[in-house]
Amino acid sequence: MDLDLGGKRVLITGGSRGIGLACARAFLREGAKVAIVGRSETNLSAALTTLAGDFPAADVVSASADLIDAKSAERAVDEVVTALGGIDILVTSAGGARRTPFTDLTPQAWRDAMDAKYFSYINVIDPVIKRMGQAGSGAIVNIVGMGGKVPSPTHLPGGAANAALMLATAGLANAYGRSGVRVNAVNPSVTRTERLNQGLEAEAKLAGTTIEEALRKANDRTGPGRLAKPEEIADAVLFLASARASYISGAILSIDGATTPLVV
Repeated sequence: MDLDLGGKRVLITGGSRGIGLACARAFLREGAKVAIVGRSETNLSAALTTLAGDFPAADVVSASADLIDAKSAERAVDEVVTALGGIDILVTSAGGARRTPFTDLTPQAWRDAMDAKYFSYINVIDPVIKRMGQAGSGAIVNIVGMGGKVPSPTHLPGGAANAALMLATAGLANAYGRSGVRVNAVNPSVTRTERLNQGLEAEAKLAGTTIEEALRKANDRTGPGRLAKPEEIADAVLFLASARASYISGAILSIDGATTPLVV
């Protein structure tokens, strides 16, 4: 299926690692122009080197920003608009709340989770969706963990932030629908990324076991018997961002291999 993504201008937050980097590779493979945004200049530089090696003729740039800060996020958006000439597609994947056993939670931990996950998304979505609305077209795909649907005792603040992002996704999709902008979200379950160990450490601490045992149990809890690959999440993101999904907006797609069967 031709997704007709050639030449599309794509901004990916968190594009230097994990699912975000997998999305960058996938869009470049389709011939899109890609900008990756992240906090670490070191990670961004490494990602650019990797992408340049995989796609020598690709049009890819980066911008460094602390997306928890609204002004920093808007500055990064402006840099990307200047570099690419505009933004047709936004994929938000930057930011993640620290996994903390519920016994260690404090009010500050809940506030930090909203900054790390919710506002790191909203601070980019806000200036981008307004530009898209004025242009009369655009697609946004928010990568939001399953913790917003299924509470976990080691991820309650992050899950609350995820739930808020899902509501924002549906609400913005409705608000901007007649402006030609689509907004969707995907809910990956645990995925084999660099951030996986942090979650496994929290799981192991709560259960009084090892990280290796936590990983084995994580695999066992999935429907397919294995964790998702970042590339599998990226494939769904590409479809939702493409014109082939032109009447899909406000959708929240679970990508967990039917590990948690839900009717929503």
